[in-house]
Amino acid sequence: MRDGWLREPGQGAGAPGKAREKSRAARRADERVVGLPSVTAGQVAAPFSPRLLVPDRQVSPLRAITGRLLVAVLLLVVAAFVVYADRAGYRDIVDRRLTLLDCFYYVTVSLTTTGYGDITPVTEGARLVNILVITPMRVLFLIILVGTTLQVLAERSRQAIRVQRWRHKVRDHNIVVGYGTKGRSAVAAMLADGVEPNRIVVVDVDPALLSAASELGLVTLKGNAARSDVLRSAGAERSSSIVVAVNRDDTAVLVTLTARELTSSAQVVVAVRETENVHLLRRSGATSVVVSSETAGRLLGIATSAPSVVEVIEDLLTPEAGFAVSERDVEQPEVGADPKHLADIVLGVVRGGELIRVGDERVDALELGDRILYVHTVSKE
Repeated sequence: MRDGWLREPGQGAGAPGKAREKSRAARRADERVVGLPSVTAGQVAAPFSPRLLVPDRQVSPLRAITGRLLVAVLLLVVAAFVVYADRAGYRDIVDRRLTLLDCFYYVTVSLTTTGYGDITPVTEGARLVNILVITPMRVLFLIILVGTTLQVLAERSRQAIRVQRWRHKVRDHNIVVGYGTKGRSAVAAMLADGVEPNRIVVVDVDPALLSAASELGLVTLKGNAARSDVLRSAGAERSSSIVVAVNRDDTAVLVTLTARELTSSAQVVVAVRETENVHLLRRSGATSVVVSSETAGRLLGIATSAPSVVEVIEDLLTPEAGFAVSERDVEQPEVGADPKHLADIVLGVVRGGELIRVGDERVDALELGDRILYVHTVSKE
């Protein structure tokens, strides 16, 4: 297989020309997670402006506007029945008795200050009702209409201010590209490890998935993560990690290249479906690559003969309770000690960015600056 040719499930090792043709056709396919634009001959992809949403605790504008509309309708109904009860005190331009529809028409043009003048109060009682009832309702009706408009404008301003504050303050946050099954699991693991929801940015193009992420208090960004302006809006330059959990390996490569172009310090963790594509992700700048299909297949195979092993592995991957794998700095009293003799169950030592497993003579003595991977017990509160 040549470098740069991504293999997808079910793709054979045919002629390179056919493979490239399949790859081009695959890139034109509908992307349900990241959403690469589909551009056919003679068409130009329209520019897309990403929208970053920082959740807050306030009532949604739609709910507030709906409530105000209901109050406005209620005012119209109450005023109409008040006029209808005293319909004899009003005169129509054609000098006929008012119907219920006429009363609704009258209060509508009155409360909205249109005032055609074809229906007018003529008796003292009807005029008193207009002074004490209709006029206050007219003022309240106008307050509702103006207040709704101001609330929409104010909400947009507040959102813009929240986004600006978030962009200036946020550092070392986490970006998750794709909020499908893998993305949701990654977010759940982060939250279980104590990461604050407002320090996780979810990038996707599906409004339903972004809405679900927003309900958890996550920062959401609608856009194509293969575009540098989208990841820049998510603050990729200042992030500590970028998780790429998309459905296609070729898309994962594009997102990884874009992310690594913006930041050289962030951890870029990528999930792929095929082992053949791991080296491409590594060369694209991925720090860690997880082969989802292969990992699941191995667990299925182990479960046939040793189901308890699978249970322990699942326990290690679930941080809420039981066993968990963590990483920490070597403490001063531990310098020079053999990691096998520590109170923690040490699996490996990270030295100079390289993971060295316990048992290797290079880590028989811990050094200052090392990080150890260890197993510990988590109690469920």
